[in-house]
Amino acid sequence: MKNIAAINNEDEILRRLGIGSLSDMQLGMKDAMSGGNDDVVLLSPTGTGKTLAYLLPLSAMLDASSSEVQAVVIVPGRELALQSHEVFRSMACGLRSMCLYGGRPAMDEHRELRRVMPQVVFVTPGRFVDHLEKGNIAASAVRYVVIDEFDKCLKMGFAAEMSKAMELLVAVRRRFLLSATDAAEIPSFVNMGRAVRLDYLDGGDVQGRIGQYVVESPDKDKLDTLAALLCSFGDASTIVFLNYRDSVERASSFLEEKGFVVSSFHGGMEQKEREAAVYKFANGSANVLVATDLASRGLDMPGVDNIVHYHMPVGEDEYVHRVGRTARWDARGRAFFLLDPGEELPPYVPGEPEPYAVPAGWQVPPRPRMVTLYIGKGKKDKVSRGDILGFLCKTGGLEGKDIGRIDVKERWAYVAVDSSKWRDVVRCTSGAKLKGVKTVVELIK
Repeated sequence: MKNIAAINNEDEILRRLGIGSLSDMQLGMKDAMSGGNDDVVLLSPTGTGKTLAYLLPLSAMLDASSSEVQAVVIVPGRELALQSHEVFRSMACGLRSMCLYGGRPAMDEHRELRRVMPQVVFVTPGRFVDHLEKGNIAASAVRYVVIDEFDKCLKMGFAAEMSKAMELLVAVRRRFLLSATDAAEIPSFVNMGRAVRLDYLDGGDVQGRIGQYVVESPDKDKLDTLAALLCSFGDASTIVFLNYRDSVERASSFLEEKGFVVSSFHGGMEQKEREAAVYKFANGSANVLVATDLASRGLDMPGVDNIVHYHMPVGEDEYVHRVGRTARWDARGRAFFLLDPGEELPPYVPGEPEPYAVPAGWQVPPRPRMVTLYIGKGKKDKVSRGDILGFLCKTGGLEGKDIGRIDVKERWAYVAVDSSKWRDVVRCTSGAKLKGVKTVVELIK
């Protein structure tokens, strides 16, 4: 059978994604993957579109008539797995895919693998080894391996799992490694052949689109200065990075008490809580995301205006990935280093960040126009964005202008609605049916 992915041409896929043309980096990756049999290492700054750079040519290399997993995309965490999977689904290129990660029963994923029969899986290292050893994924059918953020995947924490995975993948023809930072050495167990190296780290011009500033805090405890700084941003979208979970909780509580609408994000939260926090921030229901470095990788949130380093990054890699959350694609952004009286800028920060004076007499910005509602039905229930839009208008009493971003997950959905009308929506939809089944509609706090 002819590859269905080839029938959906590149122009049509880009149109679906709302992208006018590919960048030089994406064209270079496409040529390297499509025009030969070599392995490829791609280095490019975060926010430059590496996910699409490998997914577009990969989709044209696979057989849509096969019921086996032909390509595996290994990523260091579930957030990046989910994000990359969503990009692939949005391409609508005629191939089936799944996202596999820890924190949920592997048996459930196995049943889903047999039902979906994906040609591509996006998977974390430990969960991938688990499925390979149980025979849930046929190692003999896998022809292509992508290791995204290989600098993190190949570090000590994942070394044993990655080594085992590469050992089990006996039929791999080509390997594609991607990162926003250079790795000192690629371990021998990856077993790359003759590799093409594409290095766009110096030519990405991301730093040129990011203004960097130093904010001096008069006190060791920087929370008051942080609040004043955020007030100077107005309603701009901002991520505040801290190095510890308890620090995230403390800063979030402080800002909420001051009247800010905040989302918190760290590894101690349940996956569903983390997803809700991200969507609340991404759809404009919260202007501020307070997070650990977990939010510096794998989350593609367009339109982030400011990055604030409340705690200094622990290393250059962490710095690169933090600032990469802003100025994505061709946008511009700002990064702020919040220093107490005894702190200095890390030596790896390029250039000379400008001093930024926080205005006196600050006032908390007005609350966002939108809030986020949780709806207890998703893709597994055959619910689409259109279904939710109709449900909220017909049953919830809203108009189109009252509804913002709608994100439909496997078992539930998130939707941004006018903050002045959410109580009426919850009241009107209480006990109501969505596609013939009663559902839950509630506010994400």
